[in-house]
Order: sequence, then structure tokens, then C-alpha cells
Amino acid sequence: MKNDPRWQKALYTTEIYNEEGLEGHAYVPDGLNLKTSSPLNDHPGTNPEQLLGMSLCTCLAATMQAVEKEHHLEHHAKVRAKIAYIGEKAHYEFLVHAQICVPQVDLPTAKKLVSEAEKRCCVSQLLSGSDNYSVEAVEDWSK
Repeated sequence: MKNDPRWQKALYTTEIYNEEGLEGHAYVPDGLNLKTSSPLNDHPGTNPEQLLGMSLCTCLAATMQAVEKEHHLEHHAKVRAKIAYIGEKAHYEFLVHAQICVPQVDLPTAKKLVSEAEKRCCVSQLLSGSDNYSVEAVEDWSK
């Protein structure tokens, strides 16, 4: 990984640490520090599912904003994600489903814009190719 020459041309890099495991803290040195916990108990803290969902929603929303601008549209897209933790001992998985609502256009146009954003979003690119990941354009949140 470190031998990959693209590291030398990175636009931004960060380091995140977790030295305690699921029931502990994840942190950026001299920056963000989050208490972490399992979603299967009532302990305070953020869990991996929430962090993944926030990362995906933030990246998709930013990418949608760029796509809307390129199509001379005001930014109105909204993104939400649902993450499920499934499996059994020694084989757990996440199911990840994102929905994007683009209220200022009809659904066929929204689907084209969402497809474009899905292919460009860095987090979506990491998840793409997995049978556990899906993205859809929706007319509203009730669907």
C-alpha cells in the first residue's frame, strides 16, 4: 500500500486510531475523538454502522451537489442510508442501502443524476461491486 505512488500525490490524507476496540474511542490526533460502542448494547458511543453511514451520506451528498451544479441545478438533493449488521459468529457483514431524493427533477432525471453521483462518490466506489451495497433514487423518503 505505501509503495503505491499515488500516496505521494494525495490531495488529502488523515490518520485515524482506535487502540481500545469496539468499546473505546476512535480519534484523529489533535482532532476529533469519538466514544465507540457496539450497536448491540445500550452503552453510549458511536458504532461502525453509524460511522459508515455518515461517511457514505456525506460523500454522496457532496458528489450530488457537484453533479447538480454541472447540470445547472440548485442543490436540493438529500441522502439517507440504512445500514444493517447481519451474520453470525466469525462471519458478520453490513448491508448498506442509500436513498437519494432530488426533489427538483422528475424521477427518470433523478435516476440519471444519482447514477452519475454513485459512480463518482469515493465511498460509493469503495462499496461498489459488493452484493451488500445498493443506491436508489427516490421521489420522497416514504419509499
